[in-house]
Amino acid sequence: MGYKITLIPGDGIGPEVIKATVRILEATGIKFDWESFAAGAEAFEKYKEYIPKELSESIERTRVGLKGPVTTPIGGGFSSINVELRKRFELYANFRPIRNLPHIPTRYPGVDLIVVRENTEGLYSGIEHEVVPGVVESLKIITEKASTRVSQFAFEYARKNKRKKIHSIHKANIMKMSDGLFLRCSRAVSKEYPEITYGEHIVDNTCMQLVMNPYQYDMLLMENFYGDILSDLCAGLVGGLGLVPGANFGDSCAIFEAVHGSAPDIAGKNVANPTAVVRSALLMLGHLGEHAAAAQISNALDAVYNDGSKLTRDVGGSAGTLEFADSVIEAMASQT
Repeated sequence: MGYKITLIPGDGIGPEVIKATVRILEATGIKFDWESFAAGAEAFEKYKEYIPKELSESIERTRVGLKGPVTTPIGGGFSSINVELRKRFELYANFRPIRNLPHIPTRYPGVDLIVVRENTEGLYSGIEHEVVPGVVESLKIITEKASTRVSQFAFEYARKNKRKKIHSIHKANIMKMSDGLFLRCSRAVSKEYPEITYGEHIVDNTCMQLVMNPYQYDMLLMENFYGDILSDLCAGLVGGLGLVPGANFGDSCAIFEAVHGSAPDIAGKNVANPTAVVRSALLMLGHLGEHAAAAQISNALDAVYNDGSKLTRDVGGSAGTLEFADSVIEAMASQT
């Protein structure tokens, strides 16, 4: 069976880590028909659009995308491509599993957390204006619809995957209306899943609790802005953004992407670590129902990290991007 997949290599190290990941995916023997498109500044140079029409049409057609990092200008320039894609295709649930890899020294071994973040509104709605010179207002949008559907996504995932506990993360002690609405929706949904323990923690306390004892949490559910911050904090518990996967789910399509930046300073040097994109591709395989292939790659990835001799320099090794990918493929072959 073959799959049509929309491929967005991105920029900076994006094309390198995507190339390495594609090589690993194709080594499973699964047939992929990749539809590759530029996005961001590169796309604008060619098409005068940051998200070309052809890219949008491809996602509408394939319903599955694999994406590398795309640079977002700071304090000016074009809007985040990630945010725009999530809003355009109603990818309302951002999903980030946080788990340790072998051989990576961390303060907390055996972390197993999942962060579920509402993906389409909140402060990231990008509704800003200048009230008077020197005064800017940014609006935080929270709706019952979006809060309910992301809560349903989290609880349904927990039920299907035997997760035991969900904490809704908030600042409703201060933002009583907006975060209060999010909490009311989470509470209402939780009543439909009595087998799952439901709790609520204030966001600043959650940050402290995570760095003191992350094992107390199972799944974290939150609105957009808090989710962006806490998911990066959680990535730090297991070695950093270069190791953590990400997925964006809607009702009809999904885009899988690394959560790290484009690292232009090391682009083109064959030193980038593709692990985050590879692990994102594992989520994609699971979404496609290719669980055996996902397990094959996951086991091979663990074997390479356990061995430690073919790791990239960011995790203490000296292997190049493609050398690392080839070592994963060799480990896959040894399983057969």
